[in-house]
Parts: sequence; C-alpha cells; structure tokens
Amino acid sequence: MAYDYSELVQHTQHWAQQAQAAGWINNDTAQSLNEVDTRSPYALFGNRLANARPLIVAFMGGTGVGKSALLNRLAGKAVAKSGIERPTSRAVTLFYHHSVALPSLAEQLPLAKINLANHDDDRKKNIIWIDMPDFDSTELSNKQQVLSWLPHIDILIYVVSPERYRDAKAWRLLLVEGGRHAWLFVLNQWDRGQPAQLADFNQQLHKAGFVEPMIFKTICTDEAQADDFNQLENLIISLANQHTIEQLEQHGSQVRKQALKQQLQSTLAALGSVQQLKTQWHTQWQQTSTLLQQGFTWSCQQLAQHYANHATDLIALPALANYASDNKLTLWDEWAESRFNDAIDELISTADQAGLPVLPLKKQLVGLREKAQKIVHTQSQLSARLALATPGSALHRGFLKVMRLCEITLPLAAMSWVSYQVFIGYYHSNIESVPYLGVDFAIHSGLLIALTWLIPFFILKKAQPSLQKSALSGLNKGITTAFSLIENDGAAVIENVTHQHAAQCQQLTELIEHCDSDEPLVIDDNSPLIRMLV
Repeated sequence: MAYDYSELVQHTQHWAQQAQAAGWINNDTAQSLNEVDTRSPYALFGNRLANARPLIVAFMGGTGVGKSALLNRLAGKAVAKSGIERPTSRAVTLFYHHSVALPSLAEQLPLAKINLANHDDDRKKNIIWIDMPDFDSTELSNKQQVLSWLPHIDILIYVVSPERYRDAKAWRLLLVEGGRHAWLFVLNQWDRGQPAQLADFNQQLHKAGFVEPMIFKTICTDEAQADDFNQLENLIISLANQHTIEQLEQHGSQVRKQALKQQLQSTLAALGSVQQLKTQWHTQWQQTSTLLQQGFTWSCQQLAQHYANHATDLIALPALANYASDNKLTLWDEWAESRFNDAIDELISTADQAGLPVLPLKKQLVGLREKAQKIVHTQSQLSARLALATPGSALHRGFLKVMRLCEITLPLAAMSWVSYQVFIGYYHSNIESVPYLGVDFAIHSGLLIALTWLIPFFILKKAQPSLQKSALSGLNKGITTAFSLIENDGAAVIENVTHQHAAQCQQLTELIEHCDSDEPLVIDDNSPLIRMLV
C-alpha cells in the first residue's frame, strides 16, 4: 500500500518515538524525524478544499530587484509597497480573486500580518499571487516569513536584477529549494541589463540543475517599453488548471519523499550491524572465564576445606553459606566482579565501534551483571553439596562397595571353611582314631578369620575419599556449569538485541520502500513544466 506524504511522515514519527524510547536512536535523530516538514500548497487551505484549490504563485528575490513593482504591474494598481527604501517589502502581500475564501488559510499564517488585495479578473480566478519580503535583508523577520511561506508555494518566480543576479544568499536558497517547486526566472530592470549578463545568469541556472530555464526580461518603469511581461503573465494563467496543480502536488510530494528517504537511509546506516556481536561475546567470555577460573583457585581451596570440616551441616545449606560468607569465604569477590564487568564493557565497546546503538544492549546486560554472582554462588554450592553427599569418583565408590561386601563375605567364608574343617576333622578322628585337630590348626584358623576381616576393614579406612578433594571437585564443576550458564545468558541477550535490531531495520526499510512507491510523474513533452522543474 502506498502512503501519501503526510501518512508517511506520521509513520516515521511513530517509529522515531518508539525507537528513541528503546534507545535505538538519540534525541537529535528523533527530533529531526519528528520535525519533518509536512507543509504543502494544499495544506495552505487547512485541507478544507475537497477537490480544487488555486495555483499559488510567489515573487521571490533579494532587496531592490523589483518584486513588488512586478506585482503592481500585474494588478494594474499599487497593491504592494515599492520604492527606494531598503528593505522595501517587510510583509507578505496576497493578490487574489474576490471569490477565494481567505479565512480558510492555514492558522500558522495569520491574516493580520498579511497585506490583502483582490481583483475581479476571471482569467486569474484560480491564482493567488504572493509578494514575499526581501529574503536577504538584515530583518530576520523577513527571512522567517519567506521560510514559512515557501512550503506552500507551487510556482516561485525568482526575480533578479542585472546588478544582483549573482547574490550568494539568493543562490544558497535556490540550491536548497530547487527541487521542491516549479521555477520561473525574471531578469527585471532589463533596460539596464546586458546580453552577457543574461547569458551568465542562464549558465548559473544550468549549474543549479535547470536544463532549459525559462527566463523573462522585464522592465517596470513609468514609460512603456517592450519586454516579456505579457508572456510571463499568460504562461502563469495557462498553468492555472487542476491538471497542472495535481502534477505540481505530485512532484512536490515525490521530492519531499526523496528527502525523507535520504534521512531514513542515514538513520538506517546509523543503526549499525550486529553480525559479529555474538562471536565477539563468545571469544571475550572464553578469555574472561579462563581468567576467573585461575583467580578462583585459592578461594576454591579455602571453601573446599571449610565444606569438608562442616560436611555434617551440609543439609542446612543456608547456615553453611552464611557461615562461609561471614568468614569472607566467597568465590565472587570484588576482583571477580571487576573482571566480569570488564568483559561486559568490552562487549559494549565492540558494539559501539561497530556503529550499533549501545543503549538497548546496555539495558539488557544490566540483568546479567546483577545475576552473575548469584549464578556462580548457586551452582558452586549445589555442586559442592552433591560432591560431599557422594564423595569420590564412580570407580572409587564402586571399589569401596566391593570392599564393604568383602568385609562381610570374606570373614563369613573363612568361618565357614574353618567350620567345615572342624567337622571333617572330627569325623575322621572318630573313624581312624587320630587326634582331633591341633593347636596349629586353631592358630591358623583364627589368623585366617582375622585377616579376612581386617584386610577389607583396613582398606576401607585408608581408601575413604577426601572430603576436601570432593568439595574442591564439586566447586570446580559448579563453576564450569555457572560459566556455561552465564555465556548462554549473554548469548540470549545478544540474540534478543539482534531480533530487536532486525525489527527496527525492517520497519525503516519498509518506510524507505514506501518513499519510492509513487507512480513516476509523467509530464507532456510540450508542457512548460518540463523547463520549470529541476
């Protein structure tokens, strides 16, 4: 769907407001987008004309070039102040047909500050003629009035004199406003001009972008002299039709859209890129986690010793943790906090160097800064508890289970064997009348039973896993798990920022595409508008 210019500006301003609130653009960018000019010739009437409006034509030029004299000649009477006083024109003069309802003009241009004059010439019924103040005068209010009226003008008649056609202020304004209006050029006071000046003026207009500018030579004196004034008047009257007005509206809208497009493209470029941010975070965190792991070595040993000494209190974790904290036995100290913040700051610096607005990233990384300590504390505590609850490795614990089984089964097996030998000995002694066992058998049997119990018992005593080593292993495992969680949380933050960035860029891209959605302006080959537009 194609937006008209005012709708496009509204959507742009809505985007700017939410983008500023989210931190994607700064206040200056948001202000420039919110202050995009929506004024147009149609808006001059407060959008109260449903189908048609007059053609707005204005005389513009520097001090003393004869703008007011041209309007007076057009009116056939003195409707605009002219003379030798500089600046002569201090107020806007409107010359219009009596049927035009001037009270419908836009409120920002109060009628109280406008000189009004009307006529009853039906040929000029659809034209409002405007004589604007001298824009190059020392009166700042004059320049402000000119700038306020310019967006509402369809055709600007740029008036110069042989002495002042190269004025710097005039050319700067022409270059700024060149593409927004249709232009006609008047070299007034031609009775004092030279053909070389006309040729030079024409060359200057070529440099400004006009391929074949329409220049009219006029003479506004009391003595009638031949000039191009009638051609100028007849041309304006011929352009005062709805078709031409619509073409001028379309041209003005397209020019404004292209200006807005350039502004939006600059804003899009300022949003930067997030492509390398995730890789940078992974690299940065690997370096930081290695540094933190090395820095935790001594703290882990102290905590492991503490947990080993208080292993029986492990079920009451809060009390255990509070005791460790009270005795300043903690992993996440000021040094660790500083190293972690350095990693976050480095990530933000990388984003800033890539041209990415860093405020959205900063906002979302605040949560990670706050919970990193809690993640390390919780995971290390949990892993230490699990390690102390099941000390040693799986192989070690399996070996101890075998020894416990041997501690029971081997003495029982030895006693069973001894009992069997006693029974067999007794049986043979009765049959063969030999002595019943002996002292050596008793000693050896006792030693066998004792050894089958003592050996597993001794091994169990000596092979018990170190609680300190188990706690240390648990702490290291918990730290590794915590670092992995922190890295994943950082990656999740970057992923979220990436999605938000993509959404902002997509909205801007759609607005830029809408700037080019209008049908191209088609002007007839024989239309004078071809020569009047840049």
